[in-house]
Amino acid sequence: MFFCAECGAETARWAGKCPACGAWNSLKETTRVTGKKQTGKYQFEPSSKPEKLNSITIDNKPRLSTTIGELDGTLGGGIVPGMVVLIGGEPGIGKSTLMMQVSNLIAEKSNVLYVSGEESREQIKLRSNRLKCHAENLLLFCSTEVEQILNAISDLTPDLVIIDSIQSVYFSSIESAPGSISQLRECTSLFTRTAKQKNIPFFLIGHVTKDGTVAGPKIIEHMVDTVLYFEGEMQNQFKILRATKNRFGSTNEIGIFEMLATGLKEVKNPSQLFLKEDEHSSGSAVGCVLEGSRAFLVEVQALVSPASYGTSQRVALGFDHRKLALLLAVIEKNLSINLRNNDVFLNLAGGMKVLEPALDLSIVAAILSSAKEQALPAKTVLLGEVGLNGEIRTVSQIDKRVKEALKLGYENIIVSARAKNIKTQVTKLKHIRQLFPVLFGK
Repeated sequence: MFFCAECGAETARWAGKCPACGAWNSLKETTRVTGKKQTGKYQFEPSSKPEKLNSITIDNKPRLSTTIGELDGTLGGGIVPGMVVLIGGEPGIGKSTLMMQVSNLIAEKSNVLYVSGEESREQIKLRSNRLKCHAENLLLFCSTEVEQILNAISDLTPDLVIIDSIQSVYFSSIESAPGSISQLRECTSLFTRTAKQKNIPFFLIGHVTKDGTVAGPKIIEHMVDTVLYFEGEMQNQFKILRATKNRFGSTNEIGIFEMLATGLKEVKNPSQLFLKEDEHSSGSAVGCVLEGSRAFLVEVQALVSPASYGTSQRVALGFDHRKLALLLAVIEKNLSINLRNNDVFLNLAGGMKVLEPALDLSIVAAILSSAKEQALPAKTVLLGEVGLNGEIRTVSQIDKRVKEALKLGYENIIVSARAKNIKTQVTKLKHIRQLFPVLFGK
């Protein structure tokens, strides 16, 4: 039979397009499991009977803290008993390193079982020595067979289980190779069922494809409670851990880590990573973006120079180039500044990638500063969205952005005239024409 890796639909024959969801080239060949061998090595608890929702009581158990603030915030406040977390990322980005550090920190007070199906005991020991992981309650089990792993969990009853990785383990009742679609579905189902019945949190490390998604069917991400992705270039020392799904907290939360020789170190004040070092350079402005519930300041760099060739260039790094073209058209029409014969380059410092419109006003200010070759006033932050007619619109959670700017010592805060619920003294503007007297004094 054939199985769609996007939606999970099954069909008897291969087709280039999935008949259910319409995805192209997503049907993968697999075998249908019509019966499972009863190995008798382990047994699950009997299924419970239907209950009234109002009669169900909740055990208010506290979340298990990893003592890593960036990871706890991404998970929504800590590890919930019985949750299943899938963490993915490029090879070598730091998934196993972070899980080893988490295991060591939690093992200082609780029992942790680290299951490795890819590395030997000696390799993991070398890594633990490099990361200085020497907790007494950290248990290592090198196995790829699910039955052995479940038996070890039943015997040890750990407080946390880490599977490295889900693509390396297999269920002996299924006659297919580890990492195949049927193996991934069955192994993830067994681990999820164990986690819910025994209230043991699981961390599953997953491989990614060349497109950056978790290898295997999309149904794996539907089965788990939380999905975390490691982002960042291999040559960049800063890594971003992003939550794309979370049943026990807010989505789109991020945690920022720095890769060092001794492992991953959390970055508690990310605003300092993306801010400029020189206060008196032209073509530079500061804005504020939101990632989940966090606000941090970002430096916007713009370069306006005469075009060397016939057609002027529009290049944006970390920002939508179509939005850059739109803002340039707004500037030309409303401020009577000719930028058609100039190349315009835009960059967000620190390798940030931003989609929200809160940086529109700071981008306009940076372009004007570069075009006039005049630096903006010191300690200035611009917060606002720019409309097609040049009007400045307010952005969401403006009070949180203003508070972050004040915390870092920025005094001149420019916002939209429509912004409300701001208790701090700010400069309110209605149109981008009002930027010149405020920024350049003319």
